[in-house]
Amino acid sequence: MALEILTREDFAIFKAELFQELGKLFNTPAVKSRKWLKSHEVRELLSISPGTLQNMRINGTLAYTKIGGLIFYDQDEILKLLDGKKKPVKHS
Repeated sequence: MALEILTREDFAIFKAELFQELGKLFNTPAVKSRKWLKSHEVRELLSISPGTLQNMRINGTLAYTKIGGLIFYDQDEILKLLDGKKKPVKHS
């Protein structure tokens, strides 16, 4: 069995490569970058039930477009809705 010696430089290179790969994993969007999303994608993104999504359509919380039998939602509007629901962080 051959003995290999690792230097600090080897570890630094490994660390840089590891962080680069982890960055790629964590920076991928949860939803593909598209203008229009289908109902199941919106429910997954917002973690809501079909009934809650229907109520959001009915009461005007979430705008939608219906084409044939399919309902589409503008991704930008969903992101605005999420940004509006953010709660301020309380500092102690």
